[in-house]
Amino acid sequence: MAPTQRPEMRAFEAPREAENLQPLTVPLPSPFALYRGGQLHNARIAYESWGTLNATRDNAILLFTGLSPSAHAAASERNPSPGWWQKMIGPALAIDTSRYFVMCVNSLGSCFGSTGPASVDPATGQRYRLEFPEIAVEDIARAGYEAARALGIDKLHAVVGASLGGMVVTAFAALVPDGARRVVSISGSPAASPFAIALRSVQRESILRDPDWQGGNYSPERPPRNGMRLARKLGTITYRSATEWRQRFGRKPLEGNPLRASPFAPRFAVEAYLESQAERFTRIFDPNCYLYLSRAMDRFDLSEHGGSANAALASSRAERALVIGVESDMLFPIHEQAAIADAFKSAGVPTRFARLPSLEGHDAFLVDIPRFDAEIRAFLS
Repeated sequence: MAPTQRPEMRAFEAPREAENLQPLTVPLPSPFALYRGGQLHNARIAYESWGTLNATRDNAILLFTGLSPSAHAAASERNPSPGWWQKMIGPALAIDTSRYFVMCVNSLGSCFGSTGPASVDPATGQRYRLEFPEIAVEDIARAGYEAARALGIDKLHAVVGASLGGMVVTAFAALVPDGARRVVSISGSPAASPFAIALRSVQRESILRDPDWQGGNYSPERPPRNGMRLARKLGTITYRSATEWRQRFGRKPLEGNPLRASPFAPRFAVEAYLESQAERFTRIFDPNCYLYLSRAMDRFDLSEHGGSANAALASSRAERALVIGVESDMLFPIHEQAAIADAFKSAGVPTRFARLPSLEGHDAFLVDIPRFDAEIRAFLS
């Protein structure tokens, strides 16, 4: 397929139109004890919702995000701009808001309304920055569940998550075994792989070595943009498959004849694409939040809850599980999703493991909508 026919490559980003809207938030129990020690006081979780909660409050779907999106997964009356999963959430779509009340939460530790390193510490009146305690994937799972409980929802119809969110829902199943009737884990992992840890360590180092990082005390007017740009570029490269990069861009040169101050200036369209993604990201995401969430992904290991992934999910009382993996995913290889599916099966949970031949790698759930729509629609129906 010619490059111009490929859909625009997207990454985990909050829509620009949503940036100036104050999100809805709910309080977490205070103090909120954290998995690796420490606690938060007066913490809050930002969320958006679609659809109507029924009288018995049993039609709710809780959606966890990847590392960097906001809770704006789809357009709403409050915010009509397109969301990051716009084609999946809505009336008659795979996650049907005419049947379900859908609640998407911004992760604890993020910077789109939920309490995180960029938030003000109520004890000091200053931003937490590196005084923020270490967070874990387990904390994100518990905080999401507490956000649902704050709306009067004790048992969810389903809990759904992709990427980091795919890890979060497995932690949710281990920590809150009776919290959801159905579980959907997409492109997740039962434990961070050495490859993913190595990649994220270099991403963090690019931020930590940026002189503007200032030990985490950077000025809002001068954040460590160069470090964030490099971190985002590295991540973006791994979100897609080598085959798609080739089909999408090939060796297509930059359009026009831009003046080049250096023989090493960008010459290829793929370089310009990475730069545009990086520049966009540095404008919307807080560097310290990136560091905290990245480390939380590295340290996640489902086997900490019982000695193995199977033991961790042994107490799950989910009625059904759907685990989706993508064969071209280099960041979260498909054998990692197979391990999650096996753990649910060993717990006696009827489980479908969907191996999708999507070309788009880890980001396929954002792009290959027909395949993901079919799997999720059938499962929820």
